[in-house]
Amino acid sequence: MDGTLETLGEELWERWMADNPMMATILGDHRFDERFDDPSLAAEDERIASRRAIAARARSVDPAGLDAEDRVSRDVLSFIADGEADELEMRAADFFVNPATGIQATLPTALSQVTLTEPDHAESLIERYAGIGAALGVLAERLGDGAARGRTTADLLVDATIAQIDAYLASDLATDPYLAIRPPSSFSDAESTAWRDRLSDAVVAHVRPGFSTYRDTLVDQVRPVARSVDRPGLSWLPGGEEVYRRLIRLHTSLDMSPDEVHRIGLEQVDRLAEEYRSLGPQVVGTDDVGEVFERLRATELHFETGAEVVAAAEAALGRAKERMGDWFGRLPLADCTIAEVGSGPTAFYYPPSGDGTRPGSFFVNTSDPRTWGRYEIMATAFHEGIPGHHLQLAISQELAGVPAYRRYAPIAAYAEGWGLYAERLADEMGLYESPLERLGMCSADSMRATRLVVDTGLHAHGWSRQRAIDYMAANTPMQPGLIANEVDRYIGWPGQAVSYMVGRLEIQRLRAEAEAGLGHRFDIKGFHDVVLGSGLVPLGTLAWMIETWVEAGR
Repeated sequence: MDGTLETLGEELWERWMADNPMMATILGDHRFDERFDDPSLAAEDERIASRRAIAARARSVDPAGLDAEDRVSRDVLSFIADGEADELEMRAADFFVNPATGIQATLPTALSQVTLTEPDHAESLIERYAGIGAALGVLAERLGDGAARGRTTADLLVDATIAQIDAYLASDLATDPYLAIRPPSSFSDAESTAWRDRLSDAVVAHVRPGFSTYRDTLVDQVRPVARSVDRPGLSWLPGGEEVYRRLIRLHTSLDMSPDEVHRIGLEQVDRLAEEYRSLGPQVVGTDDVGEVFERLRATELHFETGAEVVAAAEAALGRAKERMGDWFGRLPLADCTIAEVGSGPTAFYYPPSGDGTRPGSFFVNTSDPRTWGRYEIMATAFHEGIPGHHLQLAISQELAGVPAYRRYAPIAAYAEGWGLYAERLADEMGLYESPLERLGMCSADSMRATRLVVDTGLHAHGWSRQRAIDYMAANTPMQPGLIANEVDRYIGWPGQAVSYMVGRLEIQRLRAEAEAGLGHRFDIKGFHDVVLGSGLVPLGTLAWMIETWVEAGR
């Protein structure tokens, strides 16, 4: 491997671990267990400078003299280092408030992924809780500063976040999620009790007061100047247009304008209408798209309990495990399990721990099981589990000889594009067992297609929240409550939602070109192994990888 690239990769990885100690712990690196992520402006400035330097040095390496692996490393290094700096320069901490992805929603789930295997891990957690309290104080200060400068988010996101924190602060300490973590198995009963008492003291002294400070800032400083639901997008912020363009680049890894993304979304919505017209008569007796949507929203086609949702997901995952060997040459060693949660996104995935102590986890939010259509859970299981994120991310982590920064690279279009590609691949694999389940696949597609229209509508074209809701209601079979939640997600996390369909379409395009180029020599296992065999990469790099594979196979 090129020495410069190897050194840069090691430097980036070390900085990632030091700058993101919670992520390091989850991945099994316990060197920073006593620390928590530093959200201060000074830390942000230092990270920006270090990432720009790494990206510049990576680009200075002449690609002409590199082998295939080093070329991929050069591309990934420069993309993710510059991308992280771009994102940090937006100063999102000044206005980021989100009930789905904010610290109050994601931190308890992240802590549930921590495994304390040694006594010093348990001791460090007590120190980390002090750091959580301090970080919440810094985040509160930054939100106050942002509000004073007119950098605010939408009022409904602030209200929902305040409500979440109020519910947490009013909860009994005995059920506090920050006390749910298990002590090391080597602890005696007496040691466990003493440690839990000290952990409880840390929650009372640091975590809860930190959230109280954060909450008071939201109420007193942010909420009075928060933007209304008529102006929720970035286009209403000073400099918001440039921020949104950067976010599209970050989340798609391509140079696309908001208008181009918007147009692609409209085209996909029209294409899906034809699929609904084709499947509708078999399932609900009509090819009228609006009537198909209304029928899919019917109560009898939705779950009643969380247990039903989980059981259906497990059944879908079981079918996928049985057949994945027919479509992939490389399979993950780690297993994929399903866990039920009551907060956060509708569904999400955590990869296995780097030290092998925890399998991959597909989380299903069952706080309101009735929002889950009986036809929807299959596509979600294939997206989050197998053949989706679990195959993609578990395989990536297990790649021998591939640098760590590539195995864990945060490249949304590749990651989410594969997840959405997997939903359609599952149809080829015969995993959907009825026309109704295939309508569920279309429903999931409709959500991702309308995301392109709605996300750009909100953040580039000045749409109101209600206009976004109305558009999704007219063009998807989603439940009204879920539509509102999705639109609120796009308001609070600009650009991320466009990564799914953009990435999926690019993977499908590359596969079609490979099939045309190789003809009868095309091998689906080989194609998938190339896509998944180098870690997470920008879409332009993936295109080069597939083109190289096709040329070698001619």
